[in-house]
Amino acid sequence: MTNTTVSSSSRSLSRSETLVAALVAMLLGSFLVYGAGFANAQALHDAAHDARHAFSFPCH
Repeated sequence: MTNTTVSSSSRSLSRSETLVAALVAMLLGSFLVYGAGFANAQALHDAAHDARHAFSFPCH
């Protein structure tokens, strides 16, 4: 019989680290929303189609 010990450590983020993470998330989200909004519909379809194939998800 083996004894497995799981340890985890956590630390709270400083206020500046939290603000940086929030800013990065907002910029990424804005890029995705506006990028999808202004992209060619066929380009979005092709990207989603290729991603489905990359994950071996049948789509035909």
